Amino acid sequence: MSELKPKTMKESQVTMIELVLPNDTNILKNLLGGRLMHWMDIAAAMAASRHCHNVAVTAVVDDLSFHEPIRLGNIVSLCANVNRAFNTSMEVGVKVEVEDFKTGEKKHSNSAYFTFVSVDTDTYKKMPVPPIIPETPEEKKWYNDALIRREQRLNQKHGIIHN
Repeated sequence: MSELKPKTMKESQVTMIELVLPNDTNILKNLLGGRLMHWMDIAAAMAASRHCHNVAVTAVVDDLSFHEPIRLGNIVSLCANVNRAFNTSMEVGVKVEVEDFKTGEKKHSNSAYFTFVSVDTDTYKKMPVPPIIPETPEEKKWYNDALIRREQRLNQKHGIIHN
């Protein structure tokens, strides 16, 4: 196994572009929510795998929010960042923007936080992941907020509720 050298967020960032085609839509000609979730999971998995140079599997999806509808013919941009790395897991934030190619107007349509675990493909055991180095004020906020969300997830998992 290679040394777990810290990495910047930019080193594993992924931007994925999709075009909404008829097969991706419901009867209202809006993008199927499940299709968008699939695309978000793929973008997040690529960022996580890029970060740990290993297979990373989805463990949790938090706060999947739908702000704007995505329509047939729209261009969808999915940007995935590893916000923080823990021992064997990583939080990946995915932000989705929708673009009307006719007007060029872009809107934030969706976002979610994914937790991925690095897994050895031979033993299926969890593998350590490199730490993250946040550089910008925005990245430092994502980094700090990821720890808060992790603590909330762990508290929820163990039945600890704080008001």
